[in-house]
Amino acid sequence: MIDRRKFIQWAGASGIGFSLAGWSVLAHADKKRTSTTTTTTAAAVPSNTGIKGRVVVIGGGMAGATVAKYLRLWGGSGVSVTLIERDSAYTSNIMSNLVLNGSRTITSLQYGYGNLASRYGVKVVKGEVLTIDPVGKKVVLAGGTSYAYDRLVIAPGVDFDILPGLETAAAQAKVPHAWKAGPQTTALRNMITAMPNGGVFVMSIPAKPYRCPPGPYERACIVADWLKTNRPGSKVIVLDANPGITAEVNAFTDAFYNVHAGVIEYQPGVTINSVDATTMTVNTNIGNIRGNVLNLIPPHRASKVISANGLTNTADGRWTAVDVLSYESKTAPGIHVIGDASATTQPKAGHIANQEAKVCADAILRLLSGQPLDPSPHTNSACYSPITATTASWLTANFRYDATTATMVPVPASSGEAAARSTKNFSEMGKWFTALMGDTFA
Repeated sequence: MIDRRKFIQWAGASGIGFSLAGWSVLAHADKKRTSTTTTTTAAAVPSNTGIKGRVVVIGGGMAGATVAKYLRLWGGSGVSVTLIERDSAYTSNIMSNLVLNGSRTITSLQYGYGNLASRYGVKVVKGEVLTIDPVGKKVVLAGGTSYAYDRLVIAPGVDFDILPGLETAAAQAKVPHAWKAGPQTTALRNMITAMPNGGVFVMSIPAKPYRCPPGPYERACIVADWLKTNRPGSKVIVLDANPGITAEVNAFTDAFYNVHAGVIEYQPGVTINSVDATTMTVNTNIGNIRGNVLNLIPPHRASKVISANGLTNTADGRWTAVDVLSYESKTAPGIHVIGDASATTQPKAGHIANQEAKVCADAILRLLSGQPLDPSPHTNSACYSPITATTASWLTANFRYDATTATMVPVPASSGEAAARSTKNFSEMGKWFTALMGDTFA
């Protein structure tokens, strides 16, 4: 088990761009790139390193924003980077569960793209990509505008299945999943505050893999903690499709059966058959369950731009399998997929998306300049999980490339979870978040 001090060092270092992946990148970079600072304080556009190429990035979340920034920061002004994003700002899924207890607002979690443009010379385009032409090497937006590329990076995040009974917009509004931070998060917060004393909050967790954060077990704890204080006699029923708690087992076992004992009712191995939004009833393999608030998180899949352009290549048809040395699609040369939409052995999380983006940026610059790929990338996944309004736990995992399996595998001695929740962890959570978002959005 790692100690807390080392975890803070790893998590904080990763947040400002000096993760294990960052060190690996710099150690193998050419002389011009090793002389380039990787801090986020410099406002000047990087000088020309001799590397040239056009890179288009689809999606401005944790992965897309990071890769766009580091392509310019490490590649220099000869590398043209165009970031295409539908929204004017990114709303962080990390920390979004704290909107549910009122300690955060959606506005406080929003990050724009101005710094990427002004500091690093990234061309930011607001729009939606409809068509990807891998032969002609261009993407076409709604409205017909096209952008040519030498390398394409897709970081679109996830879409969600529709649970039986929630096919209409009205039903979905009554039963929000709030798994993409934004209006649904605020709507769910309002539903919770409208609950009566003795009310029931029912939430579901899909089978792995799913995007985390927002963390499902964390959400159960945050809601339970708020209800205990503000809606006496209420309870949280957790319907988990998995056979047991899948993350921070020690922390959440203690949280469910000790910290929030009598409030949280945890049910593993649950299958949702259908939902009745009129009666607020969930039909499951363990019977019908009714609640005042239903928060059902559906199974995930790569966003539509992936499936609509034939880039889902896993057996289940949900994700894009990639070569983790470069994150290039295994079936579409020249197209790299990073973040939640890719199928790897790493978690689908904002911190790891930031890490994958740096490995991908380094790989693309090597490919553009005719250099071999880094044969031994490392990444770090770190997250904090609030257990109450003032205490939190944490989890970290370091990954290294395994040439035998061609996958990223955990490094056992440097992975683990906090020994216990604490107020200090809660305080450090804010520092980690600030550093990570500052690195990602410059």
